[in-house]
Amino acid sequence: MSSFPNTDCRLLVHPPSDGAWNMAVDEYLLGWTVRSGCCCWRFYQWSEPTLSLGYFQEYSDREAHAPSRDCRVVRRASGGGAILHDRELTYSFTVPATHPLARRRLWLYGAVHQVLIGLLAARGVTARPFGEVKPGGRAPFLCFNRRSAGDLLVGEAKIIGSAQRRLAGAVLQHGSVLVARSPAAPELPGLEEVTQRAWPVQELIDTWQQCLAEGLGLRWRNEPLSGEERIEVARITAEKYASPQWTWGKKRRGGKTSQDR
Repeated sequence: MSSFPNTDCRLLVHPPSDGAWNMAVDEYLLGWTVRSGCCCWRFYQWSEPTLSLGYFQEYSDREAHAPSRDCRVVRRASGGGAILHDRELTYSFTVPATHPLARRRLWLYGAVHQVLIGLLAARGVTARPFGEVKPGGRAPFLCFNRRSAGDLLVGEAKIIGSAQRRLAGAVLQHGSVLVARSPAAPELPGLEEVTQRAWPVQELIDTWQQCLAEGLGLRWRNEPLSGEERIEVARITAEKYASPQWTWGKKRRGGKTSQDR
């Protein structure tokens, strides 16, 4: 039984898509939530191995990670470390700023991650939140080599990383679940490596959707992007996330971001 009020929530499930388009959809949905006052949950994947840089990261830092040098690059509007998107399931959740889930930054991280803890426990896998972070030292380039309070670990492997962007009227939280190791980030094991079992993505989507409804009180409303919405997403893609100026970090502004968890 959810401790949160029952909330109608738009649900989108997208097939593997280009990185710039994926980031543009998340930005569009953040604005849509500001305008509509409604929540939206989105599951998505990536059409090719793609490195997403955190908002504040230097583009040149990617050269230090040799396995991903040939991958496409996109810059997120959220903070945190770089993520190599390949054999994973990505989510985004946009919530009005007045909703109980969004009132405090850590609540939203904790609520979403707690749902995943329950999902994994039902399949005999123990996940635990990372404890207190010791300050000091330069943060690793990749998000999944970092540890923040609330990160979910299976054994010693981080299996989910999330980040936020906040506007005056809404919050976007998006994150990735590492399903399996990518050749472009071979140092990072996924669920399949740490549990020694297969994790079909569609099965994970179906189960996670059910657990979210129970754990967060979400009532799903399937509402694909309309033709007009796709035109707006295409505009955001072309003007921002596919733009070298944005990706290289020379034209960034607007919105509050917070680090990956």
